[in-house]
Amino acid sequence: MFSKDLADLIRRRPFKPFRITLTDGRSYEIRHPEIVMLGKTTVIVGFPAADEEEPVFDRFKIVDLLHIMEAEPIDAEAK
Repeated sequence: MFSKDLADLIRRRPFKPFRITLTDGRSYEIRHPEIVMLGKTTVIVGFPAADEEEPVFDRFKIVDLLHIMEAEPIDAEAK
């Protein structure tokens, strides 16, 4: 996936949650644009901390943009 395409999804207003699927079949849900950091060739995907009211992460994965096969919208209400 190109960084511009992912940036468009992250910066969209109003933000709409989405899921990225990787070449190895793993997927990550992006529910808060505040806990995603986009680089030129990678994206840091944060996993929300369970006991926090604000969207902050306590764990993260670094994902190579070349391994993102698709991005699809997800239901914002489901968790």
